[in-house]
Amino acid sequence: MKKIEAYIRHEALETIRERLAAMGLPSMSVSEVKGSGRQKGFTESYRGSRTTIFLRPKLKLEIAVNDDDVERVTDVILEESHTGQPGDGKIFVLGIEQTVRVRTGERGPVVLEAHSEG
Repeated sequence: MKKIEAYIRHEALETIRERLAAMGLPSMSVSEVKGSGRQKGFTESYRGSRTTIFLRPKLKLEIAVNDDDVERVTDVILEESHTGQPGDGKIFVLGIEQTVRVRTGERGPVVLEAHSEG
């Protein structure tokens, strides 16, 4: 099992979410974050003062997947968030040692399975 952490622009979220849901992978956590990368800061005026902003707003997606789904998920994120401009984001793939469903105590890959209807 792997955890995919992706830092993306806000406007990419909905298409990523829709495509992953259509693939049967609807589960993800989304957080609003700020960060800096290789792109330069931008200058803006606020109440007559000019200030340089280095921390850009991004969304952080966290998605746990089985090993066979890693490439499909990273490809979707890459395709939908790529603009070719600085600040497109980053994708990190991390190993997961164990998963536990709190409600039932189930452990392992079964935790990542979608709920059945009914």
